[in-house]
Amino acid sequence: MRPFAANKARVTKFHTVLFDLDGTLIDHFAAIHHSYAHTLPQLGLPAPTFTQVRNAVGGGLENAMRNFVPEARLAEALKIYRAFWDVHMLEDVKLLPGAGELLRALHARGVACAVFTNKHGPSARAICDHLQLTPFLDAVIGATDTPWLKPQPEFLHHALALLHAGPSTALLVGDSPYDVQAAHTGGLPCWAVTTGTHNAGQLRAAGADKVFASLGEMMIELIS
Repeated sequence: MRPFAANKARVTKFHTVLFDLDGTLIDHFAAIHHSYAHTLPQLGLPAPTFTQVRNAVGGGLENAMRNFVPEARLAEALKIYRAFWDVHMLEDVKLLPGAGELLRALHARGVACAVFTNKHGPSARAICDHLQLTPFLDAVIGATDTPWLKPQPEFLHHALALLHAGPSTALLVGDSPYDVQAAHTGGLPCWAVTTGTHNAGQLRAAGADKVFASLGEMMIELIS
């Protein structure tokens, strides 16, 4: 993680922007689905559909896996999944439209940007390196980096402290109710995109402060 660049000039409303990863900055659903389709048949369970996997993710791997395996077999499933994932996680991952442009623009304006995700932290950092996002990020914070996950308020407080940031000038960008709840419990607004797991109606019902069809659309309002 790079230290927070405290001396950069501020030219936007927000000094700090925390980004969810899957469904917000990247499309990684194909690789995630492949990993579940590899894992479950080895336990004698049917391979899930792409839609089933897409609907399950967001609350961290263990919570997602509970949608498909009984608790007694969770540890076994996670071991199989993680071994496959470590080898194949960089396959079929791509940036969502506008992600790179938005991060570069915010970075150039001195805004501290970080990935704030329930995805495994080491995996998230490897993916950001692979997609060449790391130079524009002040931190990549994920599952297993702390004892917490979104929407636990301690996780957000940890991220803000790491960035020397306060809630009054920070924004969380995400694609799910987990992101909305995480932001609001920490006193941040949440701007949501419909490129992930939930549609505009669901995100508004969850309390998202603003909803956009893409990061490119968000960029018009965020950077002015």
